[in-house]
Amino acid sequence: MQRESSLKALRHLIVDLDGVLYRGRDAIDGAAGFVGFLRRQGIGFVLATNNSTQTPRQYVEKLARMGIEVQQGEVLTSAQATAGYLRSVAAAGTRVFVVGMDGLRSALEAAGFRLVEEDAEYVVAGMDFTICFERLVQATLQIRSGARFVGTNGDRTFPSERGIIPGCGSLLALLETASGVTPTIVGKPERAMIDQALLVLGGSRADTAVLGDRLETDILAGQRAGLRTLLVLSGVTQREMLVTSEIQPDEIYEDVGELHQIWAAALHG
Repeated sequence: MQRESSLKALRHLIVDLDGVLYRGRDAIDGAAGFVGFLRRQGIGFVLATNNSTQTPRQYVEKLARMGIEVQQGEVLTSAQATAGYLRSVAAAGTRVFVVGMDGLRSALEAAGFRLVEEDAEYVVAGMDFTICFERLVQATLQIRSGARFVGTNGDRTFPSERGIIPGCGSLLALLETASGVTPTIVGKPERAMIDQALLVLGGSRADTAVLGDRLETDILAGQRAGLRTLLVLSGVTQREMLVTSEIQPDEIYEDVGELHQIWAAALHG
C-alpha cells in the first residue's frame, strides 16, 4: 500500500534511457506503453541519460523507431549537462579536445567552444563506440601538458542488446591511469543533470522521482537531490547486487511494464 500511495503522489519523473526504455537498438517490453501512460495521466517527464553519444534529435528518432514518441525538449543528455558545466567555468571560444561522438561534439559547439586537435585548454571525454588508440594517446598527452580533464559520466559499463559492455567510465579510467589526472565528472550521480531536469519539469522535490537501472548513478543522483528513487532490474543492476550495496532505492520493479501496471492500478483502484 505504501508503494501505491507514493506513486499516486508523483506528477513528474526523471527517466534514464539505457536499460530502462531500451537496450541498444531493442526496446524493453512495455516501454512504449509506459510513456503513453505518462502522457495520458499528465505526468511530466524528462529523459535524462548519461549517454553522450547522440544528440537529443537523434534520441527522438531512435525512440520513434521503437514506437516511442517524445520531443527534443524532453531529452537531456550528459553532453548537454557537460556543455552547461563548461560554460560556467570557461569562456566561449575556449579550445577543447573531444573524445566522444556527435552528441558531445555538437553540444560543445552549440555552447560556443572551439573544438581543436592540439593545444587544448580542456580535454572533454564521453563514450565513443569508435575509439582508436591514437585518439586516447592524443588525449593523454594533452592532459599531461596541462589541459583540464572533464568526463561526461563515470558509468563503468553500458547495457547493450549484446549484453553488458564497457562504458564511458572505462575510457575515463584508462585516461586517468595514463595521465595521472582524475577527471571532473558532470553526469549522474552528480546533481547537475538532476537539477537541470527539475528546472525543465518545473516540479517540486515532493512530487518528482528518478527512475533508473543503475544504483551508483541514477539512484544515487536521485538520493543526493532529495528525490524518491525507482529502480528497474531491466538494465545493469541485478537483484542480488542489492544485498551488498549501500545504495538502496525506495522502490524496485522488474521493468517499466511492471511499474506501469502497478501505477495504473494505484490510480484507478
